[in-house]
Amino acid sequence: MDAAKRNVLILAACQTLYMSGTTMMITTSPLIGQMLAPDPQWATLPLAAHHCGVMAATMPASQIMRRIGRRNGFMMATLFGMAGASIAGYAILEAWFWIFCLGVFVVGWFNGFAVFYRFAAADASTPEFRPKAISWVLTGGLFAALLGPQLANLTKDLLAPVQFSGSYFALIGLYVLNLIIVSFVRIPPLSAAERATTGRPLLQILAQPKCFVAVITAVIAYGVMGLLMTSTPLAMLACGFEFSESAVVISMHVIGMFAPSFFAGNLISRFGSLRIMLVGILINLICVGIGLAGIDFWNFGAGLFLLGVGWNFMFIGATTLLTEVHTPSERAKVQGFNDFLIFGTITMAALSSGNLLHFFGWNIVNYGVLPFLCVVLVLILWLVRQQSREAAAA
Repeated sequence: MDAAKRNVLILAACQTLYMSGTTMMITTSPLIGQMLAPDPQWATLPLAAHHCGVMAATMPASQIMRRIGRRNGFMMATLFGMAGASIAGYAILEAWFWIFCLGVFVVGWFNGFAVFYRFAAADASTPEFRPKAISWVLTGGLFAALLGPQLANLTKDLLAPVQFSGSYFALIGLYVLNLIIVSFVRIPPLSAAERATTGRPLLQILAQPKCFVAVITAVIAYGVMGLLMTSTPLAMLACGFEFSESAVVISMHVIGMFAPSFFAGNLISRFGSLRIMLVGILINLICVGIGLAGIDFWNFGAGLFLLGVGWNFMFIGATTLLTEVHTPSERAKVQGFNDFLIFGTITMAALSSGNLLHFFGWNIVNYGVLPFLCVVLVLILWLVRQQSREAAAA
């Protein structure tokens, strides 16, 4: 098997395991927060703590892997995942809200390394194969859409009468399997010449129009998704739906996030990153319209499914665009900063979604994402116009 395709297969399997754990936490942590938090408005704080852990890890993770390599960094990170899952599981048993937040924060450190699976695949690919490599790795999340919520559903009563503690202890098994699989990945390290320099200053790289638009689009794609996705299980609970029904909706959302990855790379190769990003924005606008149209099961399900599809097109397009603006010696700081901003935004979205929903209701949560989608829409149209002018001048 071609080395690049072999790496993609391995990283897609790791993506499945990593996203299964993340999907399980997305499904369960707001409900656990509601059970353990001293005040209902802090129900989404555990998920915010998890995203904060990811944010805190991204830049160190990028620099660590620059020095010790992708594989060693990914293997080291699984130890964080095992430790965090153990802390979280025990905290639920003892009804310790703040220790549970600490546990999912530590799991976030594992995820802070795992979010670089897509970049690791891109690093070892030719420019022509790169969009497909990124999108194929993300297909691992499709299987996680089925595995994650079902893992939560099957293990939530494992340590009855305490709900969900067994789900977090079950995560340890996923992370052990991840450790074994990722040990087979082979990503070429930087050369001595590439390690000797870090390239241009970060601000100079970010000042490039393509880089600026790529980063802003990825940040808003994740922020919009985080705000709507985090508040959905709580909104469904307030509307009288059962946990099993919210688990189905989250599964539909994650399917929407990753099923398009089977063809998104081909679409980007044919039509370009910017056009696919524009399609993603339009799909997200439709998602908001469905969310505002009612509070039936299909509103939540269809809305979150389309939210996932819109995120996929925006995020894969932005990631592909970002790989075009830096050299190998610059990628650690650019990728690290990009993901730091992404997960900083998700942290704020997860933290604010509970308060927005608690004080203002589901409609305001939906209206709240519209200005951000409009901003990135204007930026992409501006870049498309600028590139058209440059092409005409050339």
